[in-house]
Amino acid sequence: MTGLSIVVPCFDEEACLPMLHQRLSAAARDVAGNDYEIVLVNDGSRDGSWGVMEKLAAADPRVTAINLSRNHGHQLALTAGLDLCAGDKVLIIDADLQDPPELLPEMMAIMRNERADVVYGVRKSRAGETAFKRATAHGFYRLLSRATEVEIPLDAGDFRLISRRALDAFLAMPEQARFIRGMVAWIGFKQVPLPYDRQQRLAGETKYPLRKMLRFALDALTGFSSAPLKLASHAGLILSAGSVVIVIYILLGWLSGRSVPGWTSLMLVVVVLGAVQMFVLALMGEYLGRLYNEVKRRPLYIIQEIAGGSARQRGRLGVIASGVGPAAVEGEGHQGRQGDVGNDRPPRRTRKMLD
Repeated sequence: MTGLSIVVPCFDEEACLPMLHQRLSAAARDVAGNDYEIVLVNDGSRDGSWGVMEKLAAADPRVTAINLSRNHGHQLALTAGLDLCAGDKVLIIDADLQDPPELLPEMMAIMRNERADVVYGVRKSRAGETAFKRATAHGFYRLLSRATEVEIPLDAGDFRLISRRALDAFLAMPEQARFIRGMVAWIGFKQVPLPYDRQQRLAGETKYPLRKMLRFALDALTGFSSAPLKLASHAGLILSAGSVVIVIYILLGWLSGRSVPGWTSLMLVVVVLGAVQMFVLALMGEYLGRLYNEVKRRPLYIIQEIAGGSARQRGRLGVIASGVGPAAVEGEGHQGRQGDVGNDRPPRRTRKMLD
């Protein structure tokens, strides 16, 4: 087993990759000598990221480049790297270098001295981000903290160092809609924060526009809380109380001989009730959609190609295409695995070795 793995999901990060490799290699050598690996996961990049990864893997035997078959999204790309890495300890970091790799020695020291299984970064400041992004992130983490049953650290991203036993516990969770920082919090073990100042992106632009941020927030809320469903019961109680008030008002008007107000008030009530009903149905649909995706039991990722690295392990949560990259799967390869998907029992994802 490798002493240290560094897993980096990448999407359109061509400009960042050379400096990323340089700084990650320096930080890894400080704590692990030559006993480390860097796992770069190309999440369907549209630029020349994969070409740069191939060159890095050819020049450095400690670099493994994984090319997914399409864009799966940040959380699934990260899952693929975590599923295939071989380290006893694993550092998760993004390719934009907003999270400094130079904190790795301090994280390793905290893990050793505190006997922790997870050391996670907590952002004291966020350089290069707009006031809107900072405000929405601040509000999101606090809303999530109040709504979820799991205590998820405030202002913490995916930047963290985790032990092998914590990673194995994480990999035992096969859900499709993944909120990794919440899943790591859910597994427990001793987890220690490390405050740091988040730096400005080295190059390029953020890969999380508002639409993806909203989707990410919704996945987090629905994946770790049933509070949105409870809005239905709360709304029902409030509307029931309101309907009693309206009935009393109508009766008093009828007893006093005054005419009851006409269609304006009636339409107002209808519109409010309709809006609340549609909102509740949308929330229920979101949870049903998650159930639908889980029941299909599709693999979380598909790997098209692997460049560099030593012998690789077959992932538990995804599919590695037969004849992948410079090495092919031994023995049966991918044959016989198609029947796993859609069966009445969970798919078997046994570990195999690549040449």
